[in-house]
Amino acid sequence: MSITFIIGGARSGKSTFAELKAKEYSEKVLYLATAVVTDQAMADRVKKHREQRPASWHTLEMYSDFRTLVGKKEFINSEAILLDCITTMIGNFMVDSKMNFDTCSVEEVNLLEEKITREVMELINVCNENNKKLIIVSNETGMGVVPPYYMGNYFRDISGRINNKIGQKSDYMYFIFSGIPVKLKHKGEMIKWPQDF
Repeated sequence: MSITFIIGGARSGKSTFAELKAKEYSEKVLYLATAVVTDQAMADRVKKHREQRPASWHTLEMYSDFRTLVGKKEFINSEAILLDCITTMIGNFMVDSKMNFDTCSVEEVNLLEEKITREVMELINVCNENNKKLIIVSNETGMGVVPPYYMGNYFRDISGRINNKIGQKSDYMYFIFSGIPVKLKHKGEMIKWPQDF
């Protein structure tokens, strides 16, 4: 079992790189799609993603209840699991919560973040227990302008902290810049800065 974490900005080529990695790992791939189609733009994105994936791959549309994977034939028959993506999953949980992020308490937001974190760790544990190679895709949300509204701020902060946790757990980590992958972590070993940096 190994965890490969692929992170980058919007339209940086994360998904394409993740799919190439999955093909490297195995022909038996399960794609966990976290996107929920809410408008035409999202429908178009989902369609494009489907078209670029091999027809032989299994796909499950889910972003929670990962413990149930152990009973699904798509999971049992796969060697590599690709989840795309964490930030979409976080957004889904935030919408599902029906919270008013302008007026809710910080404690409520913290409880929501704990719930999302548990789901992510559950996925990691399920893959580890069943000897699956796991690839996780996420957006780096902390390098842009600070959102001017509460929900955006909470989304950015939750995403950043969860990305940190995945990064710590990962064996391999890549940052994608304009379609170019930069390796940050290899077999759990962080890439070190030069001593005189």
